Amino acid sequence: MDKLKAMQLFVRVAELGSFSRVAEQSASSKSMISKQISSLEDSLGARLLQRSTRRLQLTQLGEDYLVRCREILRQVEDSEAHIQEQQQEPKGRLRINAAMALGLTALAPAFAEFMRRYPHIELDIQFSDQAQDLLEHNFDLGLRVASQAFDSSYVGKTITQFSYSICAAPAYLAAHPPILKPDDLSHHQCFEYSYFRHKNHWPVGADGVAISGNMKANSSVFLLDMIKQGMGVGFIPRFISYPALQSGEVVEILTEAPKPLMTLYALYPVRHFTPPRLQRFIKFLQDWFAQHPYL
Repeated sequence: MDKLKAMQLFVRVAELGSFSRVAEQSASSKSMISKQISSLEDSLGARLLQRSTRRLQLTQLGEDYLVRCREILRQVEDSEAHIQEQQQEPKGRLRINAAMALGLTALAPAFAEFMRRYPHIELDIQFSDQAQDLLEHNFDLGLRVASQAFDSSYVGKTITQFSYSICAAPAYLAAHPPILKPDDLSHHQCFEYSYFRHKNHWPVGADGVAISGNMKANSSVFLLDMIKQGMGVGFIPRFISYPALQSGEVVEILTEAPKPLMTLYALYPVRHFTPPRLQRFIKFLQDWFAQHPYL
């Protein structure tokens, strides 16, 4: 039995509460993982997990062992990272979680350039518009965009800031009353982004404005497509709207009205020694976006 591997599997089973979920993430079989845990328990002479048809539960000894396993595994990772830091070329895998819209727009060219520069770092990227728990899903890094600071137990590094643009298609503007001040938006078909913290209140101007419309969606990329077709007005992050604004498919309105900035954060779990590949990746993104301020 590879005890270190068995300890890693035990930690993941304890965190996810399921042999099946660990099997999916590690590309292994449920029976193999169960066998590894059983072998670990046999070698310790102690039961770590109580198994039932409905759930897994840590025993008291299992809870104590979990704390020590995590510390041992962190020390192993830190030792490997220290050795890698002495090498010119960082290696290893980075498992990254990022917002779907960000991944479909601004991140692709940045990631491509990073891969060209660091060919020995493997990127495992998962996109989701709902924030994932980094520890639960075994991510090294999360890329989050927010207009307010995160209340988070993770380490947070600022990558860049984005602005919003209020967009409409030329055809829509030609067929509807002019939008000269924020209050005019209340008389227009305005689209709501489902995960927007302010919901149907756009923070435009001094006091903001309540908007209404007959559609909301959980994808800003989809909302921009509907705006291009002349169906309404949207409050869209500039990293999404920029190509359409450049091509003239949509027009930015109320350009002088105050709007909040969004910050792109790199979040990662606290650890004694941050792997060089993670440090390089964060520094690369900061530099890359500094060279592409138009986003």
